[in-house]
Amino acid sequence: MESVLHPAKVSNKKRKFHLWLPDIFAFKGGIQVYSAFLLQAIQNIYQEADYSVFLKHDKGYSPNSLYLPDTNFHFAGKIPLSLRTPFFATQLIANGIWQKPDLVITTHLNFTVAAYWLKRLMGIPYVTIAHGVEAWNITNPKKQKALQYADKILAVSNYTRERLLTEQDLDPSKVSLLPNTFNSDRFTIKSKPTYLLDQYQLKPNQPVILTVNRLSSRESYRGYDRIIEALPYIRQHIPNVHYIIVGKGDDRQRLEKSITQQNLQDCVTLAGFIPDAELPAYYQLCDLFAMPSKLEGFGIVYLEALASGKPVLGGNQDGAIDALCQGELGVLVDPDDVEEIANKIVAILQKTYSHPVLYQPEKLREKVIQKFGSTQFKNNLEQQLSMLLSSHHAK
Repeated sequence: MESVLHPAKVSNKKRKFHLWLPDIFAFKGGIQVYSAFLLQAIQNIYQEADYSVFLKHDKGYSPNSLYLPDTNFHFAGKIPLSLRTPFFATQLIANGIWQKPDLVITTHLNFTVAAYWLKRLMGIPYVTIAHGVEAWNITNPKKQKALQYADKILAVSNYTRERLLTEQDLDPSKVSLLPNTFNSDRFTIKSKPTYLLDQYQLKPNQPVILTVNRLSSRESYRGYDRIIEALPYIRQHIPNVHYIIVGKGDDRQRLEKSITQQNLQDCVTLAGFIPDAELPAYYQLCDLFAMPSKLEGFGIVYLEALASGKPVLGGNQDGAIDALCQGELGVLVDPDDVEEIANKIVAILQKTYSHPVLYQPEKLREKVIQKFGSTQFKNNLEQQLSMLLSSHHAK
């Protein structure tokens, strides 16, 4: 077990929190980004608390992190993968028994079983976060019981919340919403970057569609296939349209084959992996961000595109409904209807789609920050935790 405490001495704190997170320093997937924002938010709310943060996959501390300086980080990432899960579970329970935190918060449902046993042994309440696919179709009896005994489940979207309530025997009053947030300072309204126009041989006025997504064969539900299917029709109306997909994964070879079979090589670019620092420039490059997904828990990428002032198209069957505020901030489509996707993309790019704010970049940015910015996220989290901690203290 590797632990980092900076600085070494920890003073007495009013509250003691344990946070169990997958990782926050290395990988930048949706759950990891959410976990990092949650840790920052709770430390902003309870600045005098004592924090122990347990990270399953991270191996070390990032010196540029925006966390309280005396946060006690524990890293399990150097443990061999085959042994890491039992080691991590033992580490969580052992430290919980020893330190007796006021509250355990875990940002992955897989950690709830350990939280359940710690509660059974020590009476320590726990909160867990439900994101997307990991929260659906749960059949493991141990995980089901751990969910039932959770003091609070915070779902990132109404879609995830409703699926949990439909599929599991849960008290609806214990399942609340804590939607995703994002770093609004990183994503801003700017003209198309010249270096990207040159890199992809694009003209400044050339319509660009963008999707940001892992190219995983298990996650093709996020809609890039449907956009590729729609491109021949879109090109009939907008001949110079270009589609850029940012992301890497095991689905790339299949996608390349599909693009070749449809003779779309000249209008589709698989950009591959893009460093996190370059991502804002890709939103600035596009004229439309489109991800007509079917099983997205929420989708931080929608927020990032909106904060960049870009029109957004998402699916009408999953968490994108929440991210786009039931269509208030973007266009919702049937993710299985290629014709509808094509028609709406054409209308958006030709600026004939009727929508109050779709073509008002500053208004889009203002509204998405108002609804999903860090201040709203912090206030929501504070309300949830205050109620829970007051209720537990009164017992």
